[in-house]
Amino acid sequence: MVAPGFSLVAEGPGFLVVDKDPGLDFHDCDGRPGLCTLAGRHLGQPVFPVHRLDKATSGLLLLATDRSRAADLAALFRERLVEKFYIALSDSPPRRKQGLVQGDMVRSRRGTWKLTRTMERPAGTRFFSFSVGPGLRLFVLKPLTGRTHQLRVAMKSLGSPILGDELYHPRVPDWPDRMYLHAHTLRFYLEGAEFGYACAPRVGKLFLEERFRQVFGSLGALEALPWPGR
Repeated sequence: MVAPGFSLVAEGPGFLVVDKDPGLDFHDCDGRPGLCTLAGRHLGQPVFPVHRLDKATSGLLLLATDRSRAADLAALFRERLVEKFYIALSDSPPRRKQGLVQGDMVRSRRGTWKLTRTMERPAGTRFFSFSVGPGLRLFVLKPLTGRTHQLRVAMKSLGSPILGDELYHPRVPDWPDRMYLHAHTLRFYLEGAEFGYACAPRVGKLFLEERFRQVFGSLGALEALPWPGR
């Protein structure tokens, strides 16, 4: 089912999985309905937020269909029992091709965040990167924590800010049509059952190019990459 701003990917016991388009606010903003309002209207039932994505980020989100299930799912996220995998594109090569980015995140100017070398309450992100072609790299990102702008800041700290990121990427003459960050995979256990969902990006010129499709398709399931500790 496709609706303005999102598509319904799957239904589970007490929850929905939706694919959010880039540019859609999660909550109502400036009189415009956000994802939760639109999903509730389109599906004809109330939905309850469990986690969120930035407005410019596309991809998978869980929405609960009752308050009790919302509490259950929120607890899984709080306890870091949900595996999330994102994909991103950058026009700058990273300082290293794979590894762990971690450090404390502190407020910077213009409402942005920056990563520091201190480790009092660190944000952690594991990553792999792959060449897509001249001037374009694909990143697969696995956040270990859930801080605001975490992946965007991690990419900037690698020297590879996300293409189209108006806060963390210096504007280039050929500015892309979207921010190239997409929540691709969600995996979790609920009441003894395993749930896993994956959804390729539907929006974005670079995501739809054949060179990207070939490289991304060669990776297989993102959770099956050689992540440490799996």
